[in-house]
Amino acid sequence: MDLTGQFEAERPRLVRIAAGVLDDRAEGEDMVQQAWLRLHGTTAVIGNLPAWLTVVTTRLCLDRLRARVPEPVEPGVDVGPSSPDPADGVVRAAAVGVALRIVLDRLTPTERVAFVLHDTFGVEFRTVAAVLDVSADAARKLASRARSKVAVAVPAEAPADWEVVDAFLEASRGGSFARLLHLLAPDAVVRADTAAIAAGTPELLSGREAVASMFDGAAKAALPVVVDGRPGAAWYHRGEARVLFDFTVADGLVHAITFRAEPQVLASLVRRTGAEKK
Repeated sequence: MDLTGQFEAERPRLVRIAAGVLDDRAEGEDMVQQAWLRLHGTTAVIGNLPAWLTVVTTRLCLDRLRARVPEPVEPGVDVGPSSPDPADGVVRAAAVGVALRIVLDRLTPTERVAFVLHDTFGVEFRTVAAVLDVSADAARKLASRARSKVAVAVPAEAPADWEVVDAFLEASRGGSFARLLHLLAPDAVVRADTAAIAAGTPELLSGREAVASMFDGAAKAALPVVVDGRPGAAWYHRGEARVLFDFTVADGLVHAITFRAEPQVLASLVRRTGAEKK
C-alpha cells in the first residue's frame, strides 16, 4: 500500500482522536489534514506510521489547545504529586459521559491530552509521553491528575436516563466519538426487531467501540421521544417516525439500543423536550 493509502486507512482513527482531544470534529479533521501535510513533507524514515501519525496529530491538537488556554506551568519530567490511583485506569464515574464537555474544559492542555488519549482511547503511556515530550512516568501522573479532577467535577449521583439519552444524541450528531465511548457500557449492544432489520438496520452489534462507531456522526435526523414511559429517540422522515431507538440505560450508561420499526410501536411514540415526559 502506498503512503497515501496507508494514511487514508489511518484517517478515521486519527479524526476520532483529534476530535476527542479538541471536542470539535471540524477542528479535528483540520488537524488530521495538517498531519498529512507534515507526512507529505517529511524526509525522516518512519518505522511505525500509525504511531508517528498519532504523535504528530495529537501534538497539533495540543498546540491548538495551548493557543486557546496557555499551560499554567509547563511540566517537565516531574509534574508533582498526584492523588492515589489504585485502578490506574479510566474514570468509572457513571456521569462522566454526560459531563465530559464541561469536564474537559477544566483540565490543562497536557492533562486533557493525557486523559483523552489514555482513558478514552487506551493509548499506552509510552505514546502519550512522546506526544507531551515527557517521561512515561510523568505522562502517567498527568493522566492521574486529570482523572482526579474529573472525579471531583462529576456529580456523585448518576444522571437521569433522559439526560444520558440526550447526551448520546448530541454526541452522535456532533461526531464526538470520545463522548459516545464514555456514555456506553463496555458490553453495550445494538439489536433490531424484524421490521427494523428489513428496513436495513444491523441485526446485532456488540461492544462499546462498535456501537460508538455506528453512531459517530449519525443520528442527525433523530428526535427525542417517549416509548412506554421511557426516554428514547426516533428517526423521522417527512414528519413521520420510521425507526425507534429504544435505549436501555442503567447507572448513567447506555447498555443497549434496540432498533424497532413495528407500526404499532411507532404510532405510540410521543415527542418530548428535555426532562418533559421523561
